[in-house]
Amino acid sequence: MAGTIWEFFGYRTDDLSDAAQNAAETKNCPIIGETCEKSFNDGVTSGVCSLKPMTSDPVICCPIRMYADEYRILQDVSVKAFGDGFQLVPGREALKVAIAKNEPCVAVFGKRWGGELRLPQKSGRGGYFVDWVLAKLDATGELEEFVAVEVQTIDTTGTYRNGYEALINDRTTIKTTAGLNWENVSKRILPQLIYKGQVLQRESLCKKGLFFVCPHPVYERIMNRLGGPDGLIRYSLQPASITFLVYDHDCGKPKVDGQLVPLKQTVSHSTTVYKLQEAFNNVTLPEENVYKAAILKALGKE
Repeated sequence: MAGTIWEFFGYRTDDLSDAAQNAAETKNCPIIGETCEKSFNDGVTSGVCSLKPMTSDPVICCPIRMYADEYRILQDVSVKAFGDGFQLVPGREALKVAIAKNEPCVAVFGKRWGGELRLPQKSGRGGYFVDWVLAKLDATGELEEFVAVEVQTIDTTGTYRNGYEALINDRTTIKTTAGLNWENVSKRILPQLIYKGQVLQRESLCKKGLFFVCPHPVYERIMNRLGGPDGLIRYSLQPASITFLVYDHDCGKPKVDGQLVPLKQTVSHSTTVYKLQEAFNNVTLPEENVYKAAILKALGKE
């Protein structure tokens, strides 16, 4: 596996504008206006938002990159779940806002908004966090319903440290040994989606289920693992729903130095946790006697 860094501290690596270079010098993430959270093992801030494999388009590998355009994805979820026109308010402030304005609003619980909320594990110990909970309050501040939102990109393998050094030193882009850990789709992402979806289905006020937000290449890998999107029958939003909201770089628009590459929504697909689990468990087996054929080949008896 090999690839190059494609976005560095929010900007394209071929963007030589003052804004792009200043973000790298100050270690600032332009998405959230704070110091970048990604770092190497020695604590050095890495600033890598997206990687470009040698044979494919760029892939977002930092979840913060998904929050561009002032957390547009949360507004998109709110519109699909509750309808248009509701103000998104940090969770701890939402009750006061609803009552003061005498109008419904959406309380947002998540990092930098109202704190993450924990889902209990079966054993009763510890628990899973969901990244976001959007809770609709009525004009009197009463909780009407809520949805959960999970945001996932993809972990990396290898290292892009040499690519980081080249960009920091003279803004050049070089090949690295960094790759993308697609195995996590089966090992971590899908099992967690199934578990969280089943837990949320038992919540009386979680009427629209779980929303899963991810980059388009991650969605494609998930669909490949599940046998294709045709196997996940579309359903209307319901407590057992899992809705895939998928985004990608909008590379069709002209590149503008000093500006972030915009994101566009590419897929919105709602199914159920049961269809997801069914597809996940439906393993496609190879032809019979593949081990026998491999042994005979190794013995020279093909």
